[in-house]
Order: sequence, then structure tokens, then C-alpha cells
Amino acid sequence: MNGVTSCLASGFRPGTFSVSGQLIVGVDEAGRGPLAGPVVAGAVALCKPRPAGLDDSKKLTAKRRAVLDETVRARCAWAVGVVDVETIDRINIFAATMLGMTQAVERLEKVLARAPDQVLIDGNMTPQNRTEGWHWPAHPIVGGDALEPAISAASIVAKEWRDRIMLHAAKEYPHYQWDRNKGYGTRVHMEALRLHGPSPHHRRSFSPVAQAALL
Repeated sequence: MNGVTSCLASGFRPGTFSVSGQLIVGVDEAGRGPLAGPVVAGAVALCKPRPAGLDDSKKLTAKRRAVLDETVRARCAWAVGVVDVETIDRINIFAATMLGMTQAVERLEKVLARAPDQVLIDGNMTPQNRTEGWHWPAHPIVGGDALEPAISAASIVAKEWRDRIMLHAAKEYPHYQWDRNKGYGTRVHMEALRLHGPSPHHRRSFSPVAQAALL
């Protein structure tokens, strides 16, 4: 799952439903802030009945989030877009996030065999008119990962998918402790950067990593 500019995965189960005759897709991302690892976008069209207990992934315990991730991916239609560090460094993290969202929705459209009528996106910006290939009606919702169940589900899928990538990377580079910090700039991570320098998984366009590379 590493070293790929855009790694896409998806799943589909019968029972995906539309609201008021419309197919609604929720989208969210995980990993804009870390110093290492990819940014991951999730896209989910909820099933009926939708999984109980959906919420912003950051508000859930790790155990509860893992259970909901499995439930969503087993019962609903979902997709992820993974944009690697090389692309992040080349086009910047904001553009990479928009790209990941576009790839996730594009993949979900294929597995659903139809385009969504609305795409609800967490935050105040969308890929519309910002990313080539985005062609769906997009509606940004500030705090949407806690307000809109489809976005909540997307945030959970994206977070869990990215965490699995970082756990895998941590086995190769254990001194950064990505199994604990998932690439964020904790004290231990920063000290490891100072001692060992950046790894291939680090975002060299991010200031702390760039500075560590000069030491």
C-alpha cells in the first residue's frame, strides 16, 4: 500500500440507498497534517439501515472506530484514494487532498455503476474547479464529519485505511514510532528525525522534515 501515487481500493454490497431519490456520497480525508505517510480520502454511500454510532473518527475510541470501519466496508459502498509522499511534495498537500477525494469518488462511481447526485465533503472547500476530473455536484460542510453520517463513515474508512499503512511502514522504520504517532510530529518522532534523518516516507516539502534533512 506504499509508494504508489494513487492507490485505490473499494467495496460494494447490496443495499446502498438514496435519500429522496438521490444518491448521496460522503467524503473526508485523513492525514493532511503528518510529517510522514500518504494522505487518504474516503468516499462512502451509506447502506440501509445505516451503521449505528457513526461519528467523527477523531471522537471515537480506536476499538469502536475499527468496528465501524469493518461494518461500513462490509455493508456499504466505499472507496479510498491514497496519494503518496512523492505526489504530496510535488503538488502540495492541499492539491494532493483534493486529488485523493477525486480518485475516491471516481472509483466509487465505477463500483456503483452510476454517478452520485450529491457529494458532501467535510470542510469549507471542495475539489470542484480545483482538480481535473471532478465533475459531481459538491457541497462542503464545516464539521461535516460530526454532522453528516455519510461523511462520518468516510472519515472512519479513511482514518483506518491510513493507520494500516502507517503500521506497515512502522515495521520498516521502527525508530520513528509511527505505530503510535501515525506520522505526526511528536517529540519522539522529531528526535528520531534529528538522529536518523528523513525516511522515504517523509514529506520533504514539510518544513520540519526539510530542516532535518539539512542537519
